[in-house]
Amino acid sequence: MNHHEFWQAFIPADTAPAGPWRDAYPASLPDGQALLLPIRPLVGTRNAIASLILNQASLAVEAHLADVLAGRLEGYAPDVIVGLPTLGLSLARAVAERLGHPRYIPMGTSRKFWYDEALSVPLSSITTADSTRRLYLDPRLLPLLQGRRVALIDDAISTGSSLLAGLRVLELAGAKPVVLGAAMLQTARWHAPLSDHPVEGIFHSPLLEGETGAWNIAADQTKLTYM
Repeated sequence: MNHHEFWQAFIPADTAPAGPWRDAYPASLPDGQALLLPIRPLVGTRNAIASLILNQASLAVEAHLADVLAGRLEGYAPDVIVGLPTLGLSLARAVAERLGHPRYIPMGTSRKFWYDEALSVPLSSITTADSTRRLYLDPRLLPLLQGRRVALIDDAISTGSSLLAGLRVLELAGAKPVVLGAAMLQTARWHAPLSDHPVEGIFHSPLLEGETGAWNIAADQTKLTYM
């Protein structure tokens, strides 16, 4: 399957290929559909992950994921939706629209001159090696958060580090989310770091183990197996 063909359409889950998998993992959705995710080997390990790059997905796929996630978050009655950069922003915006909100609140990694450095924290993720990035919240948006029911959204949750950074920024802003949301829940390494918060996701992407052309679901979903 060519790289540009991933994430463009759903397939019936009962037609998805069974493991071991070669280059794509079929992630099952609760509505009986599946989404083929590209398998990416992790250098220096016997592991691989199947990933989602939401801004490369078709508009139809992104819209359906937003529909499903909005349905899962509706019961928490959030007053405001907060999105994490970069790929969580479009999903948060779409979810906010589906829940009838007039706007959403984006966090960012670009420091504007009027920002307050005290309202920021370091940011890292499994897909970005830049250790100098920081997560910022525009201080002018603080009145929209304080005393409100907040849903914090990212495109995917893997180690939980991006969500933890978002939680720290919200804590600095005097807000505590009622729920964390994402399209993809990847492996189980995020369970412990985020155990104090309700988490809603649409589909699971497991840690894989093996070698190119023969990937299976790893028995231990909480850590990588180094060679």
